[in-house]
Amino acid sequence: MNQLEQLKQFTTVVADTGDFQAIQAYTPRDATTNPSLILKAVQKTEYKHLLEKAVKETAGQSLDETIDHLLITFGLEILNVIPGRVSTETDARLSFDTEATVAKGRQLIALYEAAGVSRERILIKIASTWEGIRAAQILEKEGIRCNMTLLFSLAQAVACAEAGAQLISPFVGRIYDWYKKQTGQEIFGADDPGVLSVKQIYTYYRKFGYKTEVMGASFRNTSQILELAGCDLLTISPELLQKLADSSTHVTQKLSQETAQQSSLEKIEMNEKIFRFQLNDDAMATEKLSEGIRAFCADTLKLEQMIIALR
Repeated sequence: MNQLEQLKQFTTVVADTGDFQAIQAYTPRDATTNPSLILKAVQKTEYKHLLEKAVKETAGQSLDETIDHLLITFGLEILNVIPGRVSTETDARLSFDTEATVAKGRQLIALYEAAGVSRERILIKIASTWEGIRAAQILEKEGIRCNMTLLFSLAQAVACAEAGAQLISPFVGRIYDWYKKQTGQEIFGADDPGVLSVKQIYTYYRKFGYKTEVMGASFRNTSQILELAGCDLLTISPELLQKLADSSTHVTQKLSQETAQQSSLEKIEMNEKIFRFQLNDDAMATEKLSEGIRAFCADTLKLEQMIIALR
């Protein structure tokens, strides 16, 4: 049995890509997308027609409406090849606007439902800012499930869980990148700072009975993935899925409800003031959150330029 099949015994495997043709080879349950992945996909010859189709079908409409249509088009194609859920991201430019994020989440769900897809199969991705977390709290009460992304700290994770978010996506690889840049050292295995962050969050959630799912994301190597075997979900790029499929080395479960219960972690009080202070006090989380929002905004602008060129 290869490592991918072994991993699936402990963890729900999710494909982190907009390339729905690549997804089929690895039979993941769920799939995640973001503006960067969609931009990457539409630059491929085999997917350019989807961009052209979205532009044609939204002629006379706003750029926002065309991008929403494009995101839904990819989401629908992905849902045809997976049994579970797809994550579709809100516009990163709304990351500090609760009301606009709520409105965007409702719009995306309405488009999916108009296409005959139930909201249970959709996760709306929202940046884990204070405003984004408040938007998720509102949407969750309406039965719109949220995937909280760009998450780099326990403070963000606690706030998301207390808001009732369905799922969080802590970014393992980007945390690793930051520490590697700061120290000039590459830290692998159980001591990897990205791995340690997700282990802490998973342990906190399971010890204190939160229902929010933990989905490790943004991996740089298979070592990071295997150190998190047992996490609720792991979203993995096609390149790393292939590396796991090519290896038959034994996989050991590293995270479990039982070990979490034995942890000495203490409950954290959370409100807006504590959230903002703790996030500000964490240089890595502050920098990676703002950097991630900027990058997603930049890729959304690139998508808009491609749409304008086709009109």
